[in-house]
Amino acid sequence: MKKGLFAAALGCALFSVNSQADTIAGVYAGAQAWQTDTSGGFADSSSMADFNFSDETNTSLYIAFEHPLPLVPNIKVGHTTLDNNGTTTLDANFTFDGELYTANSEVDTVIELDATDLILYYELFDNDLISFDVGLNAKYIDGAFFVEDTDSDTQSSGDFTGVVPMVYSKVQVGLPFTGLAAYAEGSYLSFDDHELSDYQVAVTYSFIESIA
Repeated sequence: MKKGLFAAALGCALFSVNSQADTIAGVYAGAQAWQTDTSGGFADSSSMADFNFSDETNTSLYIAFEHPLPLVPNIKVGHTTLDNNGTTTLDANFTFDGELYTANSEVDTVIELDATDLILYYELFDNDLISFDVGLNAKYIDGAFFVEDTDSDTQSSGDFTGVVPMVYSKVQVGLPFTGLAAYAEGSYLSFDDHELSDYQVAVTYSFIESIA
């Protein structure tokens, strides 16, 4: 495996569909489909190439288990795919996996990223008006990168796996008797000059609650 440098910005949720169930020992599950707008690049050295990635639809699944036991954290497991591809004309020489791609070459690129989140959290507040969760997230990232110059038949690839410890929190504010609510949820890590964040914001509507 080659050690690579990778930078990317992902965002722009297209739509989401969530199905939930809640009992005394609450189990929540959901699925989302979202449109990703990806930018950035990767390389074996600090000379990264900026690839023109296309917009893709990716998926996210989660399941959470909440209980009334004191001092025992709740558990949430999520899985997200971040797959993308792009084509660019290199402005300068680019090296990846020991292969040299010269300036002005047209290069095809594929990235395949899977992230699995294991979150342990506590509910500090939980009522119809506001809820606030805080905890820790062990984010397991499995990634692979593929580069090809079809004119010269030059190909290379790299992959990495690792667990990133992050701080997790979620805040939700509801408007009583309307079914409307808004929330912000995310995980964050910062050390030295490095930073990793993963967050989402949304407005939700519960039809059943609004007519109850």
